[in-house]
Amino acid sequence: MGNIMSRNFVPSTDLVDLKGKVAIVTGGNRGIGLATVRHLARAGAKVYLAARDESRATGALAQLEHDGLGPGNGEVVWLKLDLTDPRDAKKGAEEFLKRESRLDILGVAPIAIINPFIFTQTLIPILQQTARESGSDVRIVNVTSIVHKLVSVPTSVKFDDIADFNIGFQGKLFAGLQRYGYSKLMVTLWTKTLQRRLNDDPSAPITAISVHPGGVDTFSHNWVFPRLLGWLVGMAISTTDVGAYASVFAAAGRKVGDNRQVYQGAYLESKPTGNIVKPHKAALDEGLGDRLWATTVKFLGQIGVEI
Repeated sequence: MGNIMSRNFVPSTDLVDLKGKVAIVTGGNRGIGLATVRHLARAGAKVYLAARDESRATGALAQLEHDGLGPGNGEVVWLKLDLTDPRDAKKGAEEFLKRESRLDILGVAPIAIINPFIFTQTLIPILQQTARESGSDVRIVNVTSIVHKLVSVPTSVKFDDIADFNIGFQGKLFAGLQRYGYSKLMVTLWTKTLQRRLNDDPSAPITAISVHPGGVDTFSHNWVFPRLLGWLVGMAISTTDVGAYASVFAAAGRKVGDNRQVYQGAYLESKPTGNIVKPHKAALDEGLGDRLWATTVKFLGQIGVEI
């Protein structure tokens, strides 16, 4: 089903030419992150595979080399990035700034907000610099989840305090799923707020998009009889290669480039690929987004991380 629903998008023909372009993909050493790296590199980009563990990153690079990047002859390099600590997240961005003078695509798969926030904010100047070039098409893609639409947000949540970032949902049905969806709600809200702030500088047009990749098979290879069970799983959800389509569409799809205003701040789902969908109503609350932003900045200042 996942493969069938994605036939409206074909990366080999539906991506913009990425030769000479530079991209960062966080969590690119496995799963849909690795598949996203592969798609962008095949379109000609120089892709920074941003990951914390060097051995895993090296293994991913070896896999990509074995698979063969062609036909765009892009390049993939490792960027050390630890998104578990805001100080390390900022260091990762600063290391990139030492190595490159442009950034066309920033793809982030946030688990929480604060560390991806400082990583992204540190890179905003180079993204804006690139966006000011003639013919530029700069994009920020944040991976979220459709689960964010199922969250019952407490009316007390105003994001005026950092405690609102860590609601436990104790006593609620499927509390773990609610916590996960809540974190992804913040990602979707942050992305829309980021777009509004980027729009304050029309000389540097940047498209910020949040994406739900859909159900992706990242596990059947570990099962007994993986080929058989993987085929059965594939009837319901996608392979990682197809599961990356939504992210790749947002990052480099021609359709986005041809309709930038339509996609600015959009939330996309995967069936069909690149489908613009209305997110949770809380993600549309501009006041809530501004408070999420302000409290994030305040917290970072309190721990000595400057933006």
